[in-house]
Amino acid sequence: MGDTLVLDLETQKSFDEVGGRGHLHLLRVSVVGIYSYDQDLFRTFTEWETPSLRGILEDAGLIVGFNIKRFDYPVLEPYLKRDLRKLPTLDIMEEVERHLGHRLSLDTLVKATLGEGKTGHGLDAIRYFREGDMEKLKSYCLADVRLTRDLYEYGKRHGQMKYQKNSNYYSIPVNWAKPAGLKSVPSPLPKLL
Repeated sequence: MGDTLVLDLETQKSFDEVGGRGHLHLLRVSVVGIYSYDQDLFRTFTEWETPSLRGILEDAGLIVGFNIKRFDYPVLEPYLKRDLRKLPTLDIMEEVERHLGHRLSLDTLVKATLGEGKTGHGLDAIRYFREGDMEKLKSYCLADVRLTRDLYEYGKRHGQMKYQKNSNYYSIPVNWAKPAGLKSVPSPLPKLL
């Protein structure tokens, strides 16, 4: 079985600049970040390096991401000339929608589940790219990769993710290779201090 990868990418353009969410293929990659479980390594790929991702992704046993099927894959596909949705993928956003019937942000989930938040906003990444600050851009992207990895790991260990609504915490059950005998915490969860 191949490597498990966690993937996130940032774009060069905003939705407004390409005519909305229906034109994701026009956003253009600024940087792709991955975490490899086999290598225990974070890596980045600039736009010009993205073709080297094709083999890495095709050899993966599982690709984990957040909203990866509806955002990252359509942005990346023009570079790789491949339908990435056919790859073995765990899209955490799909798990949220399946359980709640609506979407939550990565920031909402990691704040409630992990007690930490994102380091910025996607528009910050576009600004870093335009300013030519590739180190900040790569750091921002890899911070999201790490948060996604940690959320995935939490779900595997505990069989749930958490979110907060008003002052209450709730759980979203997941089954990502949950160890036998581990029970989910009942919903709603008590308020965390």
